[in-house]
Amino acid sequence: MGWTCPAPLRDQPRVVMGHGGGGAMSAELVRHVFAPAFGGQTLAQMGDAAAVSLGGVRLAFSTDSFVVRPLFFPGGSIGDLAVNGTVNDLAMSGARAAYLSCGFILEEGVELPVVARVAEALGAAARAAGVEVATGDTKVVEAGHGDGMFINTAGIGLIPAGVDLRPQRVVPGDVVIVSGDIGVHGVAVMSVREGLEFGVEIESDCAALGGLVEAMLAVTPDLHVLRDPTRGGLAAALNEIAAASGTGVVLQERSVPVPPGVANACAVLGLDPMYVANEGKLVAFVPREHADAVLAAMRAHPRGAGATVIGEAVAEHPGMVVTRTGLGGTRVVDMPIGEQLPRIC
Repeated sequence: MGWTCPAPLRDQPRVVMGHGGGGAMSAELVRHVFAPAFGGQTLAQMGDAAAVSLGGVRLAFSTDSFVVRPLFFPGGSIGDLAVNGTVNDLAMSGARAAYLSCGFILEEGVELPVVARVAEALGAAARAAGVEVATGDTKVVEAGHGDGMFINTAGIGLIPAGVDLRPQRVVPGDVVIVSGDIGVHGVAVMSVREGLEFGVEIESDCAALGGLVEAMLAVTPDLHVLRDPTRGGLAAALNEIAAASGTGVVLQERSVPVPPGVANACAVLGLDPMYVANEGKLVAFVPREHADAVLAAMRAHPRGAGATVIGEAVAEHPGMVVTRTGLGGTRVVDMPIGEQLPRIC
């Protein structure tokens, strides 16, 4: 097998946890191993969901696998994640999810009441999101090889006419809006995993965002790009958009909404909230002439009540994200290499 770069995968001869973290190592794995093997123009879009045409209809199609540990955490479970993660990937292309597939990989010895509890949570999340689990599969692996259970979901949905959400549409002057507090999901999972207490219980923001996206598109179908900043956090999402669009991004550090509980937890753990995963937030690049109306529509929706403008796209430093600090300085917000908090989604 031939590699496609002189120093592939940061000189890692074996898979490491960072290859699944949604950062630079994940991108290298896809770019140098999977993409050359699979080929195809659809895959080259590299979006949260693929936009495809079938029988004259535009569809969004996405798949995701969930390996979170522990299976249950404040505000959700692996079942909730399995639905909301895929529904949100479809929503980021403007599509309303219609059908999901669901594959359970169970470890021998996991208690059946645990499986039932996850299945019930998954079913409830699907009904809340207005999506039907239409097909599925179950496999069992030997004890010690599955960490309880893993879940894979794939989903399809219709993309409305006139909607074209992709990073290549971003232009200088676009306003960057985030739908609410960042870093909540990752800290919620880490707190129960490590038995940590931060003075206040932090619950995951795990939620379906299809309704919020519909409210935004009702203002104007001319949104440029949406992303849900999961693995790699807000920093990874913004860097991906900047690189794909060839624009720079300037953030105002004090405008990025980080709740006190998350800020305190990150200070204790030595983490940066910009790199911590979210499961119920989105970031949008909106033409400046529509930004006020879109922001108002977001704030009128329960999933976007905390929406705020955090920056803009600029012509300077293409492909780079920077933030202006409260002290008047500027620092670069790099693409994460791996993952600060593995196994959280």
